[in-house]
Amino acid sequence: MNFELIVSLRYLLGKRRHAFISLITLISMAGVAVGVTALIVVLAVMNGFQEDLRDRILGVTSHVVIGHFQGNIDDYEAIVKAAEASEGVVAATPFIYTQVMLNSGKNISGAIVRGIDPETSHRVTGIRKNLLEGDLEALKPPSGSTEAEHRAGIVLGVELAKNLGVGTGDYLTVIAPSGRLTPVGRVPKSQMFRVVGLFQSGMYEYDNTLAYVHVESAQQLLGIGDVVSGVEVRVEDIYKAHAVAERLREKLGYPYWVRDWMQMNQNLFSALKLEKVVMFIILTLIVLVAAFNIVSSLIMMVMEKTRDIAILKAMGASTSSIRRIFVLEGLMIGVVGTLFGLAGGFSLCGLLKRYQFIELPRDVYYISTLPVRMEMTDVTLIALAAVAICLGATLYPSGQAAKLNPAEALRYE
Repeated sequence: MNFELIVSLRYLLGKRRHAFISLITLISMAGVAVGVTALIVVLAVMNGFQEDLRDRILGVTSHVVIGHFQGNIDDYEAIVKAAEASEGVVAATPFIYTQVMLNSGKNISGAIVRGIDPETSHRVTGIRKNLLEGDLEALKPPSGSTEAEHRAGIVLGVELAKNLGVGTGDYLTVIAPSGRLTPVGRVPKSQMFRVVGLFQSGMYEYDNTLAYVHVESAQQLLGIGDVVSGVEVRVEDIYKAHAVAERLREKLGYPYWVRDWMQMNQNLFSALKLEKVVMFIILTLIVLVAAFNIVSSLIMMVMEKTRDIAILKAMGASTSSIRRIFVLEGLMIGVVGTLFGLAGGFSLCGLLKRYQFIELPRDVYYISTLPVRMEMTDVTLIALAAVAICLGATLYPSGQAAKLNPAEALRYE
């Protein structure tokens, strides 16, 4: 152990004539610890929000969507086969997407109806995992029944079912705005459906507006024939969805368009990323405040140890050695504060993840609980930033100590 480190430890741990300097040192450590803890917890929560939101979105929607610039797709079976034959694709399924009005006789609500193929849709989206009641196979109306049109199945989001006041086994009327043309004008087309299931995705926006019917029922309701709105595709790696979409775009060509999940939700995830960066900058100010405390603590220590510094320089200590003494002391304050902050951050994140004692209002936030996910990249960046700020805070006090003239310092001793 070199003498600079020994002197630094003695200055840091030894008794001082002025207890006020020791108090400022402790406050500096605490400030660094609080700043590091706050950064870790906030970024972990924001990472959790982003991951949980992504999983919930991909539990309802697909990784890649194929559509047609001119509207519906009539040769969708060929598109499904071409998509499934592409590299990186797991499965594909057709779908119909439309806005409707639901009337249960008790209440009326607007909704988004998705026509799906129960035999293939579960391989692309997580709708089957989200089911609370019922079965997707019940969406198809019974064959050979004169009442088939009136007994087609529909699966509702739990919040939508609450708003309509219906449950499994109840009937409701679906009204499509693009109705049939009559001598008195265009009349909205309606069809009665039976509620055969309820689903819960965990996202209020989906649970309150989304309903599923069989793709054939949606075609019959809209009167569009054997066509679909698009084709949904599931890929092996969600982070390579953009590359898969590019290959499909080149393979299918015009007039088909292809979008991946990152493009469809670009605004949302860009906002989350921006918030994360802004919160990192704002909370770093806590560490900067602690760094100012380190500066003041070292300046007062230099004033207190003026005679010691003069004696060390008179005994042959170099200017760089004196500078290193106070740099090491400030660095140790920063490192100890950072270590305590890391311990506090890991502990608090563990408690939040284990007990989930913070609940969020579902009608305000996308999710109902506070998600937490720590990334070692963020933790490493936080620790390095805190230590770097503390190191920068030592430069001025250590420079002033190094420039001290021994003769001037000892003149009045």
